[in-house]
Amino acid sequence: MQERKLGQQGLTTSVIGYGAMRIALGEQSTDAASIAAIRRAYDDGVTHFDTAELYGWGRGERLLRDALGSDRHEVTIATKFGFTPSFSPDSRPSHVRDVVDNSLRHLGVDHIDVLYQHIDDPSVPVEDVVGVMKQYVDAGKVRFLGLSNTTPENIRKAHAVHPISVLQAEYSIFNRGTETILPLLEELGIGLVAYAPLARGFLGGTVQPLDAFPATDFRRRSPWWAPQNFAANLEIVQNLTDLARSKGATLSQLSLAWLVARKPYIVPIPGSGNALRVAENDGAARFELTAEDLARIDQIAPSGGHAVQGLDR
Repeated sequence: MQERKLGQQGLTTSVIGYGAMRIALGEQSTDAASIAAIRRAYDDGVTHFDTAELYGWGRGERLLRDALGSDRHEVTIATKFGFTPSFSPDSRPSHVRDVVDNSLRHLGVDHIDVLYQHIDDPSVPVEDVVGVMKQYVDAGKVRFLGLSNTTPENIRKAHAVHPISVLQAEYSIFNRGTETILPLLEELGIGLVAYAPLARGFLGGTVQPLDAFPATDFRRRSPWWAPQNFAANLEIVQNLTDLARSKGATLSQLSLAWLVARKPYIVPIPGSGNALRVAENDGAARFELTAEDLARIDQIAPSGGHAVQGLDR
């Protein structure tokens, strides 16, 4: 699989990564199936694996540890801190240290390749947060720093304390809000890791109506599934599917290839607990979209899905 350079500090990853959120939350598969899915990604050439303390409170990290084993040294692993169990932000220095030390133990590693602040904490200046993160870099326990779900102002402040290699943000054909921040990333030389690249399942090829989800499912809060928007979004999906088929690709492959084609510093991180779906997603790396393909996608979904609204992850 082709590789991409993210940031200016030496971070290199496969052009398609793997996100371990859904498997850690137990939404898709058993531990054995999740490990098989991770192994399939590795066998396909994926070298970047993303998790967080929040993803099962260590479960996602342990799944990566068990799946990758001695191959850990052939890949980059990213994890995040910044939440309490009640999902409130917490980036106090003492909490950051506790989480990072726990992540090192859960992952079974002596260093983390990419450490992110998962979400802004209004009570702690980002400069102080990055100052603590920098201490781990200086100690050799973290290689690269990243931010997630943040603002342009915080990116500038953080980058002044220690170079930020990557920003993680939601980005897909259905959600293009992140495009407003791309000029800043280019100015500072920061890469972008795109989460929810398949629009939380809308672009995965098997979109279901709202009633198919349990009452606790986060998609019940997404306006993409709202009755007044769902039919219009299904029409977008069908038109994108027709284009994908004309290219010999699936909808998910087209959607991921679109992200790869947007900028040379973007790496999407789809996640699945199904090894066959992982193989399908990874196959997106083989597809190159033409200028005509990209123009057609812009015609089909000129501003993303109807009633686009980002949700923190």
